[in-house]
Amino acid sequence: MAILDKLKDGVQRELEGLEFVIGWEQGYDPLHASPLFIRTPGDIDRLIWNPLCVHNLASYLPSLKGRRVGILLKGCDSRSVIQLLQEGLIKREEIVIFGIPCRGVVDLSKIKSRIDTSQMRAVSLMDDAVVIEIPQGREEIPLDDVLATKCLSCQYPTPLIYDHLAGEVLPPQRPTEVLYKEVEVIEELDVQDRLAHWERELDRCIRCYACRNACPLCVCQDYCAAESRNPRWLSQRAGVSEKVMWHIMHALHLAGRCTDCGECERACPMDIPIQRIRRKINKEIKELFGYEAGVNPEDTPPLYTFKVEEPTIQEREW
Repeated sequence: MAILDKLKDGVQRELEGLEFVIGWEQGYDPLHASPLFIRTPGDIDRLIWNPLCVHNLASYLPSLKGRRVGILLKGCDSRSVIQLLQEGLIKREEIVIFGIPCRGVVDLSKIKSRIDTSQMRAVSLMDDAVVIEIPQGREEIPLDDVLATKCLSCQYPTPLIYDHLAGEVLPPQRPTEVLYKEVEVIEELDVQDRLAHWERELDRCIRCYACRNACPLCVCQDYCAAESRNPRWLSQRAGVSEKVMWHIMHALHLAGRCTDCGECERACPMDIPIQRIRRKINKEIKELFGYEAGVNPEDTPPLYTFKVEEPTIQEREW
């Protein structure tokens, strides 16, 4: 049975005991998928699964605490759920998880950089390619060429937590050494060059907070420091120093919590490589505390604990 058929069958069996199931449906054009809230058996036919299903649906869960719902999760998405469970922001008994082994999703900006999608007539997906029909003919783009950045180093193609799994468990298919490759390139720069690099990148920021709004772990949006006036952490000035301040603050609030789902970078309208900042902090957390966010539901995030002396830091020897 195909993965989509298994998903539909599982949703059909569980739907009666749930308020709804969150999945994906065809979006406003052939190249986009949109979140779908399945409330009735008739909605199940709208469900889709393919590499265009890029959204991390776990972002909806904190606002649904107290309601019993179902959700479709890729491997990277499942890490967000585990992190939310660790922090007590959702309850496991309230969620039915339909896990999907995933070989990668596309980065639509990479497709748009190769072809004028405004003229597309249809999109079809093969195992290893995206085929787009335009007036001039068919453009076949290798899937590996347009995969999202997170997929190029994915170590968890199979969800780490689920009630139903629609397919076979997939082993990691990407080498671990590429995970922090982009971070290491920036680390090789001296301090002044690093600052200049990030000032150039972050100067494009329009402070729309799409990165915050898309993040499944940014759960204090109603009390966000970016919009607080008492205390006043940020002004409304549009200079690069204010933009850098916002992104540093945002990244540090996610220290030890970011699951590398890439939603912040995907949502950014200015194509800022925000995920590299998160990965740098993830790298430091892993080296200092041996912790990777959203992997083990029984773990406690390192910044949620206190030790007089950390084994890897050993302040008394300084």
